[in-house]
Amino acid sequence: MTDRTEAQGADAGRAVGAKGPEELRRQIEQTRSQLGDTVEELAGKMDVKGRARARAADLRGKAGAMTVQLRSTAAQAGHTVHDKATQAGHTVHDKAAQAGHKVHDTATHAGHRVHDRTLRTGHAAQDKASGTGHSLRRGVEHGLPWPARPVVQAAVRHPRPALVIGAALATVVVVSWRYPKR
Repeated sequence: MTDRTEAQGADAGRAVGAKGPEELRRQIEQTRSQLGDTVEELAGKMDVKGRARARAADLRGKAGAMTVQLRSTAAQAGHTVHDKATQAGHTVHDKAAQAGHKVHDTATHAGHRVHDRTLRTGHAAQDKASGTGHSLRRGVEHGLPWPARPVVQAAVRHPRPALVIGAALATVVVVSWRYPKR
């Protein structure tokens, strides 16, 4: 192929000529627009300060997004820790309540055992005292002479008046001994 045919072949892929002045103006405007975009793009690549500012703004945006993400992650971790701490607190509370109930039950059981033993001991002491009282009463009834026996039996049955009478007699004896007649 010759140079001319190569040029025609290359031009065959695009519209070579305008079909009128309006189409030519449109093509010129389109070319100018593309050329302006290209020049603007090249100027933007050559503007180091502008590119640095754009990069800094981009990095600030990424840092802000990362800050938001980190805050969100920290808040979520805080909520997780709070939930786990709350759950652990409830577990400890439940175990303490169970231990308290167990101690209460054990103390109640021990109290009942002590109460029962005390009752048995009290009844045994009461029985012994009653038996001793009966044996003393029998010994007094049989060991005393007849005229004193009814007085002693009355004193055993009614101890208060016997004590009052005994105290009065003791007072009379002490006073007569202390202050004899002259």
